[in-house]
Amino acid sequence: MNSTSSPSSGPARLIASLVLVLAAAGGAYVLMRAKGAANAQAAAAAANQPEPAAVVSASPARSATHARTTTAIGTVRAVRSVVLRNELPGSVREVRLASGQIVEQGALLVALDTSVEEAEVAAAQARVRLADTLLERIRRAAQSQGAAEADVDRAQAELDVARADVARLEAVIARKRLHAPFRARIGLSDLQVGQYLEAGTELALLQGVDEAVHIDFRVSQEVGARLVPGQSVEVLTADGRSHPAQLIASEAEIDARTRNATFRALMEGAAAPAPGGSVRVQVAIEDPQPVTLVSVAALRRGPAGDHVFVLAKGADGALRAQERRVTSGPMLGDDEVVLLEGVAVGELVASLGSFKLFDGMLTALAPASESGAAAR
Repeated sequence: MNSTSSPSSGPARLIASLVLVLAAAGGAYVLMRAKGAANAQAAAAAANQPEPAAVVSASPARSATHARTTTAIGTVRAVRSVVLRNELPGSVREVRLASGQIVEQGALLVALDTSVEEAEVAAAQARVRLADTLLERIRRAAQSQGAAEADVDRAQAELDVARADVARLEAVIARKRLHAPFRARIGLSDLQVGQYLEAGTELALLQGVDEAVHIDFRVSQEVGARLVPGQSVEVLTADGRSHPAQLIASEAEIDARTRNATFRALMEGAAAPAPGGSVRVQVAIEDPQPVTLVSVAALRRGPAGDHVFVLAKGADGALRAQERRVTSGPMLGDDEVVLLEGVAVGELVASLGSFKLFDGMLTALAPASESGAAAR
């Protein structure tokens, strides 16, 4: 049996659908109004909040004089140094070469066997005594016409020869006894008593005990043309410290192969580095020029170049950051950098915390910076 819908069911469904659509639209409209009101309240609240400020350290750019420098590698050399060698061959009879020991000038270091020479000295001294006696007898004989003047001259010559033999042998003995030529520290030595030495054998290095060293370094001939004895240079040692030194001499000619000039500087003080080591030598290549210095923490580097943030009052009277392009130079010391252009002396430059700044940003000074800026 087939069922049929009533004629009134179609309009009822249509009305129900319209009611649902209108209800949904009304709900959406109410939500939109509520969200708009919330956004307006948030905007109003944000407008009433104070502008955030970045707290940074800052200090005024200061003036200084600086000269461009070039760096050369220098070699440390002792003011007094000698390699101890024996002049004559012989067997070692006495050794006083204690490695690392400091010896005074004239101290006996090595004695070779001189027993043969000592015996020859005794014989030569006997000949001297005999020649002296014969000379006196011939002189007395000559006074009584018992000897000719030629006999006196011959006897005198024999005495002189005998004395010269003694002096020669004593000189040989002295050459077999090696003494310290100056107050020095003895280097490493393995010499033993009884060891036979050929002439010229290297025995030990004697390093002068001085609170000064020589620094030998080379620079190009263009730089060398600006250097004169008496000029000051800076020596940078391995521990990172800087020490003053004074030029005292230069090589007589330019090296024909490298076209470099060799100079020697004198570095004095107990902190002088050990001889044989290397140091860096900073040499000025121009006259000192006035430059501007800022803290190294103030310099920001980027793809567009170097810049700093200068702190100055804006139109509203508040302290704001101003990005400033600069041309930077070398560092001076550990915490300052040279600015060749871009910042004037006395301008307040942000340092610690400058990484969080942007152009026009409101800033506030850290307490230490406020006191430092006020003091300057």
